[in-house]
Amino acid sequence: MRIRFNKSNIKNLEPKSTRYEVADLEIPALRLRVTPGNIKTFVLLYRNAQNRQKRYTIGKFGDVTPESARITAGTLMAKITLGGDPAAEKQEEKRKGERLKYSTLKGFLENKFRPWAEANRKTGSHMAQRIESAFSEFLDKPLEEISPWLIEKWRKGRFKQGRTVGTVNRDIATLKSCLSRAVDWHVIDENPLRRLKLSREDRQGVVRYLSPDEEKRLLSALNDRDIEIKSKRTSGNKWRRERRRPPLPEITSTYSDHLTPMVVLSLNTGMRRGEVFHLQWRDIDFANKTLVVRGEMAKSGKTRHINLNETALSALQAWQRQCAPSNKLVFPGRKGNPLDNIRKSWEGLLERANIQNFRWHDMRHHFASKLVMAGVDLNTVRELLGHADIKMTLRYAHLAPEHKAAAVAKLVEI
Repeated sequence: MRIRFNKSNIKNLEPKSTRYEVADLEIPALRLRVTPGNIKTFVLLYRNAQNRQKRYTIGKFGDVTPESARITAGTLMAKITLGGDPAAEKQEEKRKGERLKYSTLKGFLENKFRPWAEANRKTGSHMAQRIESAFSEFLDKPLEEISPWLIEKWRKGRFKQGRTVGTVNRDIATLKSCLSRAVDWHVIDENPLRRLKLSREDRQGVVRYLSPDEEKRLLSALNDRDIEIKSKRTSGNKWRRERRRPPLPEITSTYSDHLTPMVVLSLNTGMRRGEVFHLQWRDIDFANKTLVVRGEMAKSGKTRHINLNETALSALQAWQRQCAPSNKLVFPGRKGNPLDNIRKSWEGLLERANIQNFRWHDMRHHFASKLVMAGVDLNTVRELLGHADIKMTLRYAHLAPEHKAAAVAKLVEI
């Protein structure tokens, strides 16, 4: 079927139960494809240098006029006469665009790695965020250009900034894992960091825990922070009322926000940050004063049960009273999703308490250290912490009051 391509004739074409095409009277190779959904598209039908029939999509009717479609068709046919293959060239340009889209670290993170990690890894969002934060200077670099030399230079700088070997190693390991995915998905041919080795790390490590005075200052800073936030809300509402503006809800509950109960819980249970972030109310048995860390949220993959002391129990009970009943999570983010970062609040708290060199994870060390110094055996500590191997727990052995004394006492038996 042939018609003269103009707006009137094309508009009069009715859709059918199956897709069909009509040809232009002036340029028969120029076709109009009509779908059952009444979508009309200009297409050029031609044969390439290998005599293979090809189709080149020019554009949809409405976006492209019949006159401009005819001009485009004429230009393309001139190229075809000279041996060109517009459809193949267009496909290659599309492939180049796709490769360019994923070629830089930033592009690959945003378009490939982050969506995959969030869907397949429980800490997926944190993995992508870690790379963006630690390697921000390389975000605009093509993946193939992130060389071992660049990372060695970066590593040296991180150590100068005071980063620990463990932190730097974890950053590099996360980046290497990301680049391995790029290889698996054929974005790059090989991982440029595949031969880069991690720095040697003292597995025993330095156990950082709070002194009695530091612990007192930390808890006092939490209390002062809650009071200050409530006071600022009250004074802010006074200012709003004086200007006839609607006030914000007053904070009359025990805690001003989630930070205090989170810190109290961490200090008294040794839970990992991710375990606290994903804790649900159904995981807490208030009657039996216990808490369960489910396997899917535990680093070891194994479920463990933790007994709650009165301090942790009271904090959770007070926090529950001021939480919305609809929240499944104990500490939900603003949109109801699990929290993924409280760095700003934590660093502000440490500054208020005048405590240096103390990470959130160190509250876990503090919990374990206090237990060992109180005489609790290492295997019990291992179970409470959820360590898969007792070797991890042995880092606290030197804190046991009887440990060194018992060793020296053996000299008398010789």
